[in-house]
Amino acid sequence: MPKSITCIIVDDEAIAREIIASHVAQIETIEVIAQCKNAIEAFNFISNNKVDLIFLDINMPEISGISFAKSINKDIKIIFTTAYRDYAVEGFDLQAVDYLLKPIAFERLLQAINRFFEVASTAIDSTLTTTESNDFIFVRSDRRMLKVDFNAIIYVESYSDYIKIHLQDETITTRETITSIEAKLPKTQFLRIHRSYIVCIAKIQSFTNEHLTVNRKALSISRSYKKEVLKRLENF
Repeated sequence: MPKSITCIIVDDEAIAREIIASHVAQIETIEVIAQCKNAIEAFNFISNNKVDLIFLDINMPEISGISFAKSINKDIKIIFTTAYRDYAVEGFDLQAVDYLLKPIAFERLLQAINRFFEVASTAIDSTLTTTESNDFIFVRSDRRMLKVDFNAIIYVESYSDYIKIHLQDETITTRETITSIEAKLPKTQFLRIHRSYIVCIAKIQSFTNEHLTVNRKALSISRSYKKEVLKRLENF
């Protein structure tokens, strides 16, 4: 798959730049095209190159990340990175995609990338189109990052700290809780019916007060979710 999203890393610490670059290298569709040690280098680079996303350190000499972010094209999305929690409010005031606290774990950076895809403009996302809606997330499975289109999901099944994402022709297993994956799925398309199940509403074949059927498999509707599930389904 071609890498269509371009990003740069701006940080005065070489180790910090390399950690972020190593994390991003695991994600298909995103490419680090430059690493800059200060805001001046970054400004010169983005003036002559297409950049969609910047991983931007806040506490840098001469020109801070906050000042730099205020001066650039607002179409370029920002993910702030810093060792200091105190900058979080000001970072979000600039409508940053996310705010990462060092040391940055891969899983946390991946959450930020998923947020980037959610807020990125149509112009940026158009090069990644695989479905009409451009709606997808990345999940980690077998040491790879897999792109999963929302409209390919039939249902999600929980196994403690793991979940299985059931697609038409395969099942993806990833180490994540069902609550965290529920937060990433659009509520207009998906419905939690049980502490162990989330289903794609469009894939539901039939339902009763006790269970529903997706892909010829009956899934229980738990008592705690029943009222909301039946209310939403009966509205269709």
